[in-house]
Amino acid sequence: MKIATWNVNSIRTRLEHVKNWLADNQVDVLCVQETKVVDESFPREPFLEQGYQPVVFGQKSYNGVALISQTPLEVVKLGFAEVLGPSVADLDEQKRVIMGVLDGIRIVNLYVPNGSSVGSDKYIYKLRWLTVLRDYLAALLQQEPGKLLVCGDFNVALEDIDIYDPTGREKEVMATDLERQALRQAVLDLGLADVFRKFTSDGGQFSWWDYRAAAFRRNMGWRIDHIYLTPDLYDRAIACTIDKEPRRLEQPSDHTPVVVELQE
Repeated sequence: MKIATWNVNSIRTRLEHVKNWLADNQVDVLCVQETKVVDESFPREPFLEQGYQPVVFGQKSYNGVALISQTPLEVVKLGFAEVLGPSVADLDEQKRVIMGVLDGIRIVNLYVPNGSSVGSDKYIYKLRWLTVLRDYLAALLQQEPGKLLVCGDFNVALEDIDIYDPTGREKEVMATDLERQALRQAVLDLGLADVFRKFTSDGGQFSWWDYRAAAFRRNMGWRIDHIYLTPDLYDRAIACTIDKEPRRLEQPSDHTPVVVELQE
């Protein structure tokens, strides 16, 4: 089984890129972020024609997540509140969380808030969001331990090796100690592991490059798109790769796909 995550930075703008990538890669599920479109305007037909079933949770111009699956998903939950209840419903005004079940694997697709700047209201919102994410994942694991895959654009570089130049990173959003601590508590402390690091400890491996300053050509990137697995799935993982090719296209997303392959 192959599952991929990709922040496409507008599904309608990048539609041909995504279609072509799916045709070439034939993953079982593509988890996309920043769809930037309301559900009724999501371009479903092109994916249906390719044999994929989209399940979407979107909003106009911002955010939005979707699961694009070859096989219809068994269970779908949209947002935090469907698991945790109405006390966190305000966080679902921004469409950032979608979960679906395939062959017993619960796939959680996330678009973590960016945080804007350290100390800002958006930064505080991000830290709260990550705290609620921990509660959400803990609740899922309590309901049914094991077989949980959590992926998406986390907007956090967890280690210095995940940044092309970590100098001064403690003052930069996406790399502060508080963000890293919040992500570790939300995911790693629950027993999940970063599957990409199962296969490489090398630096220079990034999934996002700024559009400015020829950042991609100079490989001035960050690894902020992650796939985390519970131990049983981690043991089944036989590959996890970053596919840089879509970033080389004209008018690309600033992110590129990350793909994990699980042994059946």
